[in-house]
Amino acid sequence: MYQRRDDMNVDYHQDPYERVNAAPRPGSTRVPPQRRQAPPPQYRDSDPYDDYPYDAERRPRRRGRIRRVLVSLLVVLLLVAGGTYFWADSKLRKEVDLAKVVDRPEAGEGTNYLIVGSDSREGMSAQQREDLHTGGSEGSGKRTDSMMILHVGSNGPTLISLPRDSNVTIPEFRGSESGKMQPAMGPNKLNAAYAYDGPQLLVRTVEYNTGLHIDHYAEIGFTGFANIVDAMGGVEMNIDKGFTDKWSGADFQAGTQTLDGAQALAYVRTRHAFTGSDLDRTKNQQKFLATLANQAASPGTLLNPLKLYPVMSAGLDTMIVDKDMNPYELAVMFLAMKDVNSGEGKSMNMPISGSVGGNLAWDKAKVEQLVEQLKADRTVTVTSDS
Repeated sequence: MYQRRDDMNVDYHQDPYERVNAAPRPGSTRVPPQRRQAPPPQYRDSDPYDDYPYDAERRPRRRGRIRRVLVSLLVVLLLVAGGTYFWADSKLRKEVDLAKVVDRPEAGEGTNYLIVGSDSREGMSAQQREDLHTGGSEGSGKRTDSMMILHVGSNGPTLISLPRDSNVTIPEFRGSESGKMQPAMGPNKLNAAYAYDGPQLLVRTVEYNTGLHIDHYAEIGFTGFANIVDAMGGVEMNIDKGFTDKWSGADFQAGTQTLDGAQALAYVRTRHAFTGSDLDRTKNQQKFLATLANQAASPGTLLNPLKLYPVMSAGLDTMIVDKDMNPYELAVMFLAMKDVNSGEGKSMNMPISGSVGGNLAWDKAKVEQLVEQLKADRTVTVTSDS
């Protein structure tokens, strides 16, 4: 008979876990097996919709859906942005060919825009001309009501008003229509250059008298200016001192108020209400345009398509620019004017030293220093104070 070994003498009525893990008897060589551990609990994620047993494939599928949604949204945004860009570019009136301007100064650092407000009545009805106090007729010859140089560089933007009564030399130029060289006209008012031969001669005259290269040209008439303001729902202005002017239709009290298109046009055109020269008007023009750009570039306008597209359309329909201008450069120009309003840039008048025959004479030494700083894209330290 076989004899049971001591270490095989097991009580089979004993609990299996206790039997397996029971200590061996003295002298036994048996090594007790390790107690079988229960598997660790499977923790599910916190997805409130996951009421089923843990599924390792569910999370990757959910992440895949999220990625597809994000990619789809990105594609839609890119298509909208691209469509808006090409739509805006197609509406720009690229009528000014700066390549035809002769004897141009060498370009410096940064970008220089010549911004012009003209008294164009193009597209105005007789009632509109009466409401906006513009006078004249739709076919009246255009003149410049305001001219500014906006320099955009690495040291913040600088906005410089050029009084239309500035005493300048109109140099030899190439006729915009004839293509033939025309003789110089000698000293004259700055706005006479535009009246003689339009934007190209104005650019030529500004470059000749300053030595500063103009990279882009942007012009807007009475109608476009008023339409932009109305499309924005008005522009809120803080007017330091009230004034009236029957010629422009201005009638303002001091304080913060919202100007509609007609009121805004009257505000920037007023000159008879001031005892000083055209310099008082240029300060108002700078203040208003910077405020307009600041509010047009606000999130309330940029993130609201129902407001953004009417504002863009109102401006693009009447804005005349150079052939190399595009929506991106236009956006840079407006954002720079916003920076001027927020204090991140500088605004000033062209330095004046006196008058010649009723015209304003520029301070040549200061103008030379100013242009030198702009060309090198350095911080402007020149002031317009006498």
